[in-house]
Amino acid sequence: MEPTCPAATESAWVALGADAALLDRVAYGGPSGGLPARLPVMELARATVAVCALAAAELGAVRTGRPVPRVRVDDGAVATAFRSDRLVRLDGRPWEGFAPLSRFWRAADGWVRTHANYPHHRARLLAALGLPGGAGPDAVAAAIAERPAVAVEDAVYAAGGLAVAVRGPAAWAAHEQGALVARQPLLTLERLGDAPARVPGARALPGRVRGEAPSPCAGVRVLDLTRVLAGPVATRTLALLGADVLRVDAPQLPETPEAHNDTGMGKRSTALDLGRGADRRAFEELLADADVVVTGYRPGALDRFGLSPEALDERRPGLVVAQLSAWGRYGPWGGRRGFDSLVQAATGIALLEGSAEEPGALPVQALDHGTGYLLAAAVLRALTEQHGAGGTRLARLALTQTAHWLTHGLAKGPEGGGPYDPERWLTERDSPMGRLRYARSPVSYEGGPADWTRPPAPLGTDRAEWLGP
Repeated sequence: MEPTCPAATESAWVALGADAALLDRVAYGGPSGGLPARLPVMELARATVAVCALAAAELGAVRTGRPVPRVRVDDGAVATAFRSDRLVRLDGRPWEGFAPLSRFWRAADGWVRTHANYPHHRARLLAALGLPGGAGPDAVAAAIAERPAVAVEDAVYAAGGLAVAVRGPAAWAAHEQGALVARQPLLTLERLGDAPARVPGARALPGRVRGEAPSPCAGVRVLDLTRVLAGPVATRTLALLGADVLRVDAPQLPETPEAHNDTGMGKRSTALDLGRGADRRAFEELLADADVVVTGYRPGALDRFGLSPEALDERRPGLVVAQLSAWGRYGPWGGRRGFDSLVQAATGIALLEGSAEEPGALPVQALDHGTGYLLAAAVLRALTEQHGAGGTRLARLALTQTAHWLTHGLAKGPEGGGPYDPERWLTERDSPMGRLRYARSPVSYEGGPADWTRPPAPLGTDRAEWLGP
């Protein structure tokens, strides 16, 4: 395998505050034609997986005292993993795609993109348009066609739904939120507070000889408060690397089976209502022994439960806190919900991949997957930094910042040789729900794990407790 496009990997690695000398440990190869697009999607995918794998290798080296192992980035594995949500199968059932009301719509002066995959988002969209709960695509199309795109955007968001006006790159750059995004780094990783230096996941090390430590994240306990799709991709990766990842969902919130079957690999899942006393106490007990807290809800939504970074640092010094948002935690859209498809529409990607006559989309939800691997890399690097210098660490990422990197920070590289067939990077195993077919992880380095230790269980069915000592 040979280096083919190291510049993108270098820019992401530098954003993580890592040692550039380690980049020579990374090599690339394999067929790269699996993510065809006008924008450099393959470069984004390749680079985000590369820095995640290198961060894992670095952390493993810190824990064992050995040299950083070599990282292998196989473009076929990367392309397949970025399609994982679409390739997952349970007993042969295919991905059902977006819901009927999640799509582009013609407005009076342009286009609107909506997201209504969940029942509560569908209900809010219809209410904002003044339509009955049983209204279908024809009624929605008629209601949106008579209104300006921004008027639809404002009305739906005011009702708690999800819709954005489709903007071109210039319009997004002129928008207040777009202008703020353009001034942000790809991600931020900072020291939030003081805490003693410690060995990440030290509870896994007693009785082991130096140089024989387990996977990089063995013994690391991760509270996963994320939903579709970037956050679960990140925590799925931490689980691959040995972390005890416990996903916590509110009992009343639905989840699509495909998303859970895809991103639940290696993790456990419990349901807790943090507004109820008993569930809140159970969560606090989990938090008291956690090493990492990853959140992916709308900015500020969890603050009332004491889950702001500052509150977490005060209650549990030495945590790694990782926060993911759609639009960034700043500006007029800082408190808005969002999904990959909406960010593509708002930031100009939909028009760059299509046209003003008919918007398009990236071949995969690349903002979600790419940001997910960056998020995992940020957690891994924070754990590495803690090993020598301690401290509470805070990582923040946003889909819009990844989108800006894709549209302004990356150059399209050469295509690799050989045909691309995802079958080579798919595998199967039995799960509590049935026979599961899924994509292998693209995060690969010498001596690293080849697969997850467990398949997903039904959502919310695990006990609210940590494994092991």
